[in-house]
Amino acid sequence: MIEIRSPHLTGAEVSWFSALCSDDYRYLGVPDNDLKSTFDHTSEITLTAEKYGFRNILCPNSYQVGQDTMSFAAGVAPMTESINLLVAVRCGEYHPPMLARYISSLDHMLKGRLTINIISSNMPGEQLDSASRYQRSREVIEILKQAWTQENINYEGQFYNIHLDTTDPVKPYQQNGGPLLYFGGYSPPGKDLCAEHCDVYLMWPEPEENLQAHMEEMTERAKGYGRVLDYGLRVHMVVRETEEEAKLHAQSLVSRLDDDFGTEIRERAQDAKSLGVSKQAEARAMSDDEGFVEPHLWTGIGRARSGCGAALVGTPQQIVDKIQRYMDMGIRAFIFSGYPHLDEAKYFGELVMPHLETVSMPIAQGRVPEAVPATPLGVGQRV
Repeated sequence: MIEIRSPHLTGAEVSWFSALCSDDYRYLGVPDNDLKSTFDHTSEITLTAEKYGFRNILCPNSYQVGQDTMSFAAGVAPMTESINLLVAVRCGEYHPPMLARYISSLDHMLKGRLTINIISSNMPGEQLDSASRYQRSREVIEILKQAWTQENINYEGQFYNIHLDTTDPVKPYQQNGGPLLYFGGYSPPGKDLCAEHCDVYLMWPEPEENLQAHMEEMTERAKGYGRVLDYGLRVHMVVRETEEEAKLHAQSLVSRLDDDFGTEIRERAQDAKSLGVSKQAEARAMSDDEGFVEPHLWTGIGRARSGCGAALVGTPQQIVDKIQRYMDMGIRAFIFSGYPHLDEAKYFGELVMPHLETVSMPIAQGRVPEAVPATPLGVGQRV
């Protein structure tokens, strides 16, 4: 049986994605100068998402390509008013006490509109095994929590031995333990880390029965630590007024793809050999001739992208119905994206967002965030 941290939420946290990591295309695998990862372009995506009522936006992290995530978040913070920033933090990249200060400073800039995506991949040039990578992340999180809740850091672990007095500026704006921690990982050590320390377990798109199995397993793991989690799904989006239009756009995205270059794009990522990425490949292998692994779940994106490799494809009603199925399973956080990211944010914002009840994930159990109610789609209604 799946238990969720926020059963009181009738709506969902609907988030978008800002393509900091040179991951924006009109045609997958074909670079476009107009879609380069510049501050102007990615901040426009962020502000457009805010305009359409998205509650959060993922700011990803990569060594190979794109912008520095922390710098981008600090730069865009004063430009935003209501949207949360989900900032990806690669554990081990920063000295943990300094990371505590970075995050705390961002949290104050955003007046609490900060959430954190914990990343545990290898650094360039290192080859830590899965258990070691997640142990390092565990130590980073435990040090962050000491810095945010105590007057000093006293920590001895496998990777860090730190004894340091903290000061008032280190404390985050969110005084109940700091920003929410979102986490995605599929190996047993990763799932244990999330069960022990994180708040939202993020999954990549797979058939519904697979997602259900992950959530059931995580519920049991979290029980072992006396905790309950919320669940999220990261998936791409192609929505048009008709199903035919949506499928045509999906096929156009891969119409100019060179498969060798697609493989190069996938393999340059630090997580290219991860268990989660292998599950995306399995979904592609199980798909039909059009690339659909189940109704409306299209796996073609993964031909040229590591990580999240599938999209929901359909009409506004079909997309709303699919999201509702996920919510019925217990998923309360969604991170959507589409190609090109700015254009697809507008399509989704205009065609789907008005018909979803949206909330921000609650910081503390029992706190019900302000919700924006949905406008149901009528039978045969076009939007």
